[in-house]
Amino acid sequence: MERLDGQVVIVTGGARGIGAGIARVLRDEGAILVIADRDASAAQERVASLDPDGANAAAFAVDVTNRDDLAALVAATLERWGRIDILAANAGVYPHIPFAELTPGEFDELMAINLRGAVFSTQACLAPMRDAGYGRIVLTSSITGSIVGQPGYAHYGASKAAMLGFMRCVAVEVADAGITVNAVLPGNIVTPGFGDLGEEHQRAMLAAIPLGMLGEPDDVGWAVRFLASREARYITGQTLVVDGGQVLPESA
Repeated sequence: MERLDGQVVIVTGGARGIGAGIARVLRDEGAILVIADRDASAAQERVASLDPDGANAAAFAVDVTNRDDLAALVAATLERWGRIDILAANAGVYPHIPFAELTPGEFDELMAINLRGAVFSTQACLAPMRDAGYGRIVLTSSITGSIVGQPGYAHYGASKAAMLGFMRCVAVEVADAGITVNAVLPGNIVTPGFGDLGEEHQRAMLAAIPLGMLGEPDDVGWAVRFLASREARYITGQTLVVDGGQVLPESA
């Protein structure tokens, strides 16, 4: 594939976990990287590790539930680089809460970050992409909710499934502007919180994967890299599962 040299990419939630993998892959492929994360210090550390001289990367403190934050992010990116080619709308949270114990406040907070954040991050980037007649938007959804279910994650699954309905409708709406909108659906990916799950849970996760290994954040990053490429110009409104075959078996 053609490298991403000179293309400007915004990665929301790019300081840690899957977002960090996406940021690393896209920066290694030549993209100018903008990391937007509510943890400003972690975002700065990530930028420093990926672009030590700061010429081709920047970090911004952004709350994706706040449209003013997103507007400021886009304005600052355009002021410095004059374009936005790719949005990786990745910011999200994954708290375990049994459904019977889920409160309205917990539900609203998760939906605001996972779904509203993706919706309004996308909306914020549309104008410069329309002006350029080009754009690649890649959402981080999940196999949970979209394909499979998991106890304790009804609220999370609802947000990730809703994201795909949003994706399909917007993909149709912006197709005439040369903008594609797709999603990656990760399975079990090793992120900083993985070690807190305990050995038994980790073994169960591994046993569910036909390829016999857990995914790394960069595995998701490479899927995003493909959907963000010029070569993926004829793909929109689609999902790419990144799960080592986890959803394939008919039964255990």
